[in-house]
Amino acid sequence: MIENEKFERHLRESNLSENTISSYMFAIKQYAQQYDDVTQKKLREYKVWLIENYKPKTVNLRLRALNCYLELIGKEKLKLPFVRVQQKSYLENVISEADYEYFKSCLKKDEEMFWYFVIRFLAATGARVSELIQIKAEHVKLGHLDLYSKGGKLRRIYIPKDLQNEALSWLAEKQQESGFIFLNKYGERITTRGISGQLKKLAMKYGINPVVVYPHSFRHRFAKSFLDRCNDIAFLADLMGHESIETTRIYLRKTATEQREIVDTIVDW
Repeated sequence: MIENEKFERHLRESNLSENTISSYMFAIKQYAQQYDDVTQKKLREYKVWLIENYKPKTVNLRLRALNCYLELIGKEKLKLPFVRVQQKSYLENVISEADYEYFKSCLKKDEEMFWYFVIRFLAATGARVSELIQIKAEHVKLGHLDLYSKGGKLRRIYIPKDLQNEALSWLAEKQQESGFIFLNKYGERITTRGISGQLKKLAMKYGINPVVVYPHSFRHRFAKSFLDRCNDIAFLADLMGHESIETTRIYLRKTATEQREIVDTIVDW
C-alpha cells in the first residue's frame, strides 16, 4: 500500500519547491494506479513501462521520486538506477544576447515596464520563474533574495546594482513599498503559466522567434553571459542553485547558431 499523505508530509518538511512536490506526488500516484505494493519485480516493471512511454529526462524524474519514497519507507535497497540521458553537443533554444537586448529595448519603448522587468530579472539574476514570482519590494531594497533550494540548501539570488536601482525607480513610480512585485491584473501573484504565455505573444509581436522565448531561456542567457565574462563555473553553479557542478557544465557548450558561426569563420579550406 502506497502512503501518499506520509510522503507528501515528508516532502514538505524537506523544504522542496511546490513544483518538485507536485511532480513527485504525481509519480507515486501513477505507480499506485498500476501496483498496490512495492516489490523489486513491480518496481522494475514500472521502470520498463516508463522507458517505453516517456523521454529519458521524465523517466529519471519519476525514478527520483520513487527512490525518495523508498528511502522514506526504509527500502533503500530497492532503489532504481537512472537511465542514461544522451546529451546533445550544443545548447538548444537559448535566446541570443542580441535578441535579449532587442526585446528589452522594444518593451521599454512601448512602456511595457512590467514585462521589461520580468525578462530583466530572469536574465540578470538567473532565477527560475517559480523563484521570480517570490520577489518582493523588500528584496529589491535589500539587493538579494534568500531561498531554500532542493535538499534544504540555502541559496542567495543577487539583484545586480543596475537592476536594483532601475527596479527601485519603477516601484517608486508605482508607489509600491512592500509585497510581491509581479502581480496580475487582479492584484494577485502572476502564475508561471501566465508569464510563459505572455512572453510568447510579445515575442511574436516583436518578430523574435518564440521558440527561444520562454522563462528558462533567460536563465540560460544569464549562465551563458556570466561564463563569457567570468569563467568561474563553480561560482556559477552556486548562483544557479545546482547541486552538482556537472549540471552547470552544459553552459560551456556553444549553441547550434554559435557553432555554425565558428565553423563558417574558421573553415576556409
